Amino acid sequence: MHYLAEGLRLPTNGLDYTILAIYFVVVLGIGFAARASVKTSLDFFLSGRSLPAWVTGLAFVAANLGATEILGMAATGAQYGVAVVHWYWIGAIPAMVFLGLVMMPFYYRSKVRSVPEFLLQRFDKSAHLLSSVLFAFAAILIAGVNLYALSIVVEALLGWPQWVAIVVAGLFVLVYITIGGLSSAIYNEVLQFFVILAALIPLTLLGLKRVGGWDGLTGSLEKSHGSNFLSAWGGTGIGDANPLGANWLTIVLGLGFVLSFGYWTTNFAEVQRALSAKNLSAAQRTPLIAAFPKMFIVFLVMIPGLVAAVVVPQIGTSGSDLTYNDAIPVLMQELLPNGVLGIAVTGLLAAFMAGMAANVSSFNTVFTTDIWARYVKKDRPDTYYLRFGRLITAIGVLASIGTAFIAASFSNIMSYLQTLFSFFNVPMFVVFIIGMFWKRASMKSGVWGLVAGTTAAMINYFVIYKQGIISIPTDQGANFVSAIVGFVAGAVVMVVVTLFTAPKPEKELAGLVYGTESPDADEAPEEGDSAWYRKPALLGWGAVVLAALCYIPYSF
Repeated sequence: MHYLAEGLRLPTNGLDYTILAIYFVVVLGIGFAARASVKTSLDFFLSGRSLPAWVTGLAFVAANLGATEILGMAATGAQYGVAVVHWYWIGAIPAMVFLGLVMMPFYYRSKVRSVPEFLLQRFDKSAHLLSSVLFAFAAILIAGVNLYALSIVVEALLGWPQWVAIVVAGLFVLVYITIGGLSSAIYNEVLQFFVILAALIPLTLLGLKRVGGWDGLTGSLEKSHGSNFLSAWGGTGIGDANPLGANWLTIVLGLGFVLSFGYWTTNFAEVQRALSAKNLSAAQRTPLIAAFPKMFIVFLVMIPGLVAAVVVPQIGTSGSDLTYNDAIPVLMQELLPNGVLGIAVTGLLAAFMAGMAANVSSFNTVFTTDIWARYVKKDRPDTYYLRFGRLITAIGVLASIGTAFIAASFSNIMSYLQTLFSFFNVPMFVVFIIGMFWKRASMKSGVWGLVAGTTAAMINYFVIYKQGIISIPTDQGANFVSAIVGFVAGAVVMVVVTLFTAPKPEKELAGLVYGTESPDADEAPEEGDSAWYRKPALLGWGAVVLAALCYIPYSF
């Protein structure tokens, strides 16, 4: 990610800093308040599985409102136009619905504390250990992205040195997660969700007013960028050239299926929020409740990006020191009065901390329960693992500070994150999906599917794409292709290995494979689940239908 323009400073005053200080005090207060509920390691890592669906649902969507969502998606809007909707209505909603309706019953009923632990039950220790290590590594890299993005924004907007921003934000996240565990992270994410909306809504409305409303915006963009800039599918025919560097097939398969399902259904930073819900119905409803605000948040990040392309027509051009990543900050500088400016800065910081906290809290759970307690220090008292969970949280934050600077080598943070997802999430998804729907998939096929998928995706990106063996126009297009290659390689290897190795005994597959009866399948239905708004299926299909209706204006 490029540094923000040197001259991009916000005219903040005492009122803005007061709002920012109040927010940080509230964040720490929530952490200390949550401390009283943390008595066991289950309380620390999964909030004792006690939270209501509306809390976990808002935390689910807020955990995703990090660096890539706010800066990255607005930058994508300024650079590619309306095509940014693909990351929401194709690249998020269907997968969130699938997670709620199909996969959460497997996760929740198996009583696992993490996504890799599910692989231990379905396959064997080798698949479990490899997936745990890969996820822990990816979580620290992604947490570092949020820290790095936060530091350069704060440096540019407020004039703080980059290392000060990194240390201050890292320490705040460390304190409230170490003290209050996942409950603290989740309740802060709910607060952060509303703070982020309070920042983005005024920016969107004032931006539209500045360019003469929606008609003025679209009219200006059509003259300067052409009609395809205002169409999600314009120029995406196979063989056609477009700024995104991807055709409709790679968008649908690479983003809409492989990357999207890989992220939303196996990324423990998200799934952990649903696993902390108080019962199965609440766990299923978590991603479905999140899907409704998710489908509209696209307007709050896309429109500012489009407005920036009109207000600052030179943004992203070779003759300007403004990059596409400057879209949100430059509008904040141009449009927001003091007070509202303080809320906007607070919202940006909240977004980055939510993304970092989600990854750090998932990292400490996986490292403690799946690596340390399983393979290093077994059968210790629960208080030992609670203490170790707090220690590894501190180590995770320090490691995130170190990995923050890896992101500096990428010109676009969204491209960087999509690259990580194609390497780590996609192989895990192919192992999950085959293991859950094919009873014959053998115990050893899981680990070899992970190895093959990760290796193939990396070879495609670093060798075939970076060395120019096959010409792919952009990093983003290469990510879509890497995801498809990783998925296909993992699936093929799993099938081949299964043909030569023993399957898991059928009696051990109960509740782990689609169509097999869960051990607790005959349990009494949960109270209060008769109301329509408590039925996951209705919520899920309602989200799909609403997203489809939203997409109609951009499909032609």
